[in-house]
Parts: sequence; C-alpha cells; structure tokens
Amino acid sequence: MPLSLTVLGTASPHPRPGRPCSGYLLRGGGAEVWVDAGTGTFAELQRHTDPARLTAIWISHLHADHSADLLAAAYAYAFGGMAPAAPIAVYAPQDCAQRLAAFFGRPDVGFLRGVFDFRPLYDGHIVQHWNLRLAARAVAHGTEAYGLRAECQGSVLAYSGDTGPCDALTELAARADVFLCEADLDEHRDGEQVHLTPEDAGRVAREAGVRELLITHVGPTLTREMAAARAEAVFGRGTSAAREGEARGI
Repeated sequence: MPLSLTVLGTASPHPRPGRPCSGYLLRGGGAEVWVDAGTGTFAELQRHTDPARLTAIWISHLHADHSADLLAAAYAYAFGGMAPAAPIAVYAPQDCAQRLAAFFGRPDVGFLRGVFDFRPLYDGHIVQHWNLRLAARAVAHGTEAYGLRAECQGSVLAYSGDTGPCDALTELAARADVFLCEADLDEHRDGEQVHLTPEDAGRVAREAGVRELLITHVGPTLTREMAAARAEAVFGRGTSAAREGEARGI
C-alpha cells in the first residue's frame, strides 16, 4: 500500500484516559512522519515505531493539544537514549523552536539542533521525502495553522489540522482518498469560525469529492459516533471516526 495512517490520538482539547490529543503516524514511500504531537502521543508513537527512525515531524499549529509532546520527544532524544542518527526535520509554524526552548528556560534554540532540524512551514510549502510528498495550506484557526496533503504513488491523504470553514481546506482535500477532518463543535457560536461542526466537515468532503471521510478531534460536547453520523448525513458517503490504535492503508 502506498500510504498508511496510524491514529495515535484524537482528543480535544485535553487528553483523556486511553485517548491522547491529536497525533498520527504517516508512512509512505519509505518515510515515517509523526503528524501533530499532541499531549500523550509520544508514548503511543513508541507502540508503532522507534522514534529515532522518524523521517520527519509535521506540526499543524502550536496549540498544546497538537504540539506539546515535542517536549517529551526532546527529552527522549537528548537524555533518554533515543538519539536519532541525524537531527529530525521538524516542519512547523515559525515560532516552534523558540517555544520549545522556552520550556527549558533557554533564550536560544541552538542546544536543540542536535536532535531537531526546524523548518518553518508556509502556505504552499512542499517537501519530498523519498516517494512521499507533503504539501501545506494555511487554514483559518485564528493563529498560524496549516492543513496537510500527503501524496504517494497516486494515493492521497488530506488532513485538516484545526480550522474553521475556508476555501483553502476544500482545495487541500480535493479528490483525496481519505480526508482526516476535525469536527470539534456542536454548533458555531457568536460568529466564531475557528473550528468545524460535523456538518461543516461533511460539506467540505462533499464539495472536495473525497472518497472517504474520517472524523477526528471531536470536542467534549459531542460523541465520536454522533459526529460521524452528522457528517455522513451531509457528505452522503462512507464516514467513520478515527480511533486510537487504528491503522489503515490509503
């Protein structure tokens, strides 16, 4: 199979017993990429691969439920006997390195360069690792945030990250085999458009012509089953909810 996705965590906005925050292991074309490092996902990552073997880490935005376990990885790589053979590429928003250094009380990021190679994302960013192509689009989340389109030998995974409705999201997901999409909200309130409802996710999936919709990042006012059913009613095609430990080919 060209691409595979393993779910490490899906919870929002905090981890729950047996359910870490957002994180996924993406494999394809000889590469292994940790996509989002939400709280609790580094432990789950170790169930499925040796973290020292990662090709790259890709962070959609710097909210803790998507990035906090970079700190756990830094400790593991620097002090826990998991040092990679070369610094691991970290594709993330501009301030990622500085925020991580601040956890250590350090004003500079130089001490992290032995384990991480920070590479800032931007709208339209594209990188190729062997046969795996990763493309980023800026999405609407009230902070610097990106969705991901991963392609390998004709298979396509689109990942929303955290976002409100926006044209870039539909473009990102166009004709994807699997669209991994957040459905955080029961309903929009006070005109705020920084997350999606299940209906929003279903609408984007339908307009983008995706083959399968996989709901994730379901907030505390919804159940996963409810979110998937509501999204499917709008999408009109196969929809399910991502669950920890689940692995699938794409």
